[in-house]
Amino acid sequence: MRTSTWLALLGASAALAGAEDPWLVFEGKEGPGVGKHVVLISGDEEYRSEEALPQLGKILALRHGFRATVLFAIDPTDGTINPNRRDNIPGLEALRSADLMVLFVRFRDLPDDQMKYIVEYVESGRPIIGMRTATHAFDLKSSPTYSRYSWRSKEWEGGFGRQVLGETWIRHHGQHGKQSTRGILVPEQRNHPILRGIQDGDIWGPTDVYAVRLPLPGDSQPLVLGQVLDGMTPDSPPAPGPVNDPMMPIAWVKTYRGAQGRSARVFTTTMGSSQDLLSEGFRRLLVNACYWAVGLEDKIPARSDVALVGEYRPRPFGFNGFARGLRPKDLR
Repeated sequence: MRTSTWLALLGASAALAGAEDPWLVFEGKEGPGVGKHVVLISGDEEYRSEEALPQLGKILALRHGFRATVLFAIDPTDGTINPNRRDNIPGLEALRSADLMVLFVRFRDLPDDQMKYIVEYVESGRPIIGMRTATHAFDLKSSPTYSRYSWRSKEWEGGFGRQVLGETWIRHHGQHGKQSTRGILVPEQRNHPILRGIQDGDIWGPTDVYAVRLPLPGDSQPLVLGQVLDGMTPDSPPAPGPVNDPMMPIAWVKTYRGAQGRSARVFTTTMGSSQDLLSEGFRRLLVNACYWAVGLEDKIPARSDVALVGEYRPRPFGFNGFARGLRPKDLR
């Protein structure tokens, strides 16, 4: 099928899904991902997950055949995308049929009738990908039902981030907004399927490195280290001093055993702003991770097709920098 024809169908399917529903659905037509359903959940105030995840969903569908459902933080008063609304992500029941959850949210305080779908998914033992602020995804104050998932949980040390993804929020590592990140592969992991087609320096993003506690817990295996750069361009030199000694992991894999006894594959990256997706290497990391998470690592090509789909002009990260008045259908 020609790309132009598929793009027309992609737009039509998303329009049908988004005409009345506050989410997007992109139907994959061909590729190894056919038959696999990925649910991508956005909702952060700073890093424009509402821009990043629709683009990732389009790539997964058009280039690789996955069915991609993208959810948003929605203002219930007018139906627009509003990342500052921490208490409403409609459509989470889509997780019931999901083969993979991609989570990119920050400090969400969801009501029980929404949060339950995330908890049920996590405890089912199905695979999970966490991006950037997912390490501190939840700050649950409205109800004690799922409070242990909160990022500062004492009952479940570090909450969802630490227990499921491998780390919670610690601090920025380097100077936020002044020092960017270059990806350096962990030498022992260069043959990992998620790193197929990726070399040192292919991954770059203007977002800074997050600090993590070393070593990461349990069976966590770092794949990519974040070299702090003294500047905001890909060719900036490494920052001097101890900030790069040691370098912090910015991507790792681990497992999580859910309440039902099944172990899930988990991939976490502390990169992920919408601007980071301008990096071909970072897009390839995410797409390869989706293949690996659902058990299709043998299908990862030598160099995954991660070409951007349609116009993509991400806004700079920053609080209150989101586009006002948009509905999901406007991002199809």
